[in-house]
Amino acid sequence: MATAEDLQDLPGVGPATAEKLKDSGFDGYQGIAVASPGELSNTADIGESSAADIINAAREAADIGGFESGATVLERREQIGKLTWGVDEVDDLLGGGVETQSITEVYGEFGSGKSQVTHQLAVNVQLPSEHGGLEGSAIFIDSEDTFRPERIEDMLFGLNDEPIEAAMALHGVVEDVEAADAGDEDLRDELLDAVLDKIHVAKAFNSNHQILLAEKAQEIASESQDDEFPVRLLCVDSLTAHFRAEYVGRGELADRQQKLNKHLHDLMRVGDLNNTAVLVTNQVAANPDSYFGDPTQPIGGNILGHTSTFRIYLRKSKADKRIVRLVDAPNLADGEGIIRITGDGVVPE
Repeated sequence: MATAEDLQDLPGVGPATAEKLKDSGFDGYQGIAVASPGELSNTADIGESSAADIINAAREAADIGGFESGATVLERREQIGKLTWGVDEVDDLLGGGVETQSITEVYGEFGSGKSQVTHQLAVNVQLPSEHGGLEGSAIFIDSEDTFRPERIEDMLFGLNDEPIEAAMALHGVVEDVEAADAGDEDLRDELLDAVLDKIHVAKAFNSNHQILLAEKAQEIASESQDDEFPVRLLCVDSLTAHFRAEYVGRGELADRQQKLNKHLHDLMRVGDLNNTAVLVTNQVAANPDSYFGDPTQPIGGNILGHTSTFRIYLRKSKADKRIVRLVDAPNLADGEGIIRITGDGVVPE
């Protein structure tokens, strides 16, 4: 992470400008390199031409923005983590789990289990890598008042004894796995406190506040990268609820989509710069003109469809069963898997 003094090495950046940039979350060359001149101009109160010069210098210093070989891209992609759902069928469908440095969208009607998935992943991300976790912490932006710590407890202790005991050792509750006991109430309480402490929750009250929280998430994720548990998951539940409520009718559609587009790119930046998995949930609408097939369509339009790297449709089935359908992915075939949502969380069929 660059200091204010390091930022002053960039042309046109003095002490005052460097402090403004750091206060706005631009605390490294990478963040500046991927910003737009307009964004930097508004943040640091400088002209757009000066902002463009600063961005170009940051790109050279951070060595980003140029061409590279496919072999280099493949090597970099080996650093990408895969976060388990806890269901082998779904992990296989996703090529190993939810990818870091990507946006995964989960959409479905009410009660289909979207919020359950976000809670489960907030638990799983804190597991050791041998149990499908990323050994990291989570950020949860809550726009529908869905986050429940009690549900985190259910899902944590709904895991098998082996991952629970491994998590106890990872979180420092015990010295090593041999000393762990999944049935010990005191150890369970300590583990629950440790897991909840590593989930940063913020409630978004409107779309503007939600956008600000995404910018704050970038700051938290960046500062955590040298910590024992860096941020490895960012959940937004739901991405579109406030936008849908505040921008009504065709007259406001363009404004809504532009704002949503900027918000998505802010989330994408968190994932790209911090090797973080970004999971967003999305609401749906019924298409009354559809006479055949499923009339359910995700909202957000083409902007959300193009920006999401992976698109998953969660559909209700009998009782506690849900159909997980991979609708879109750049490198995977479409397919379906089945999960169950029980008191213990998201479990295999």
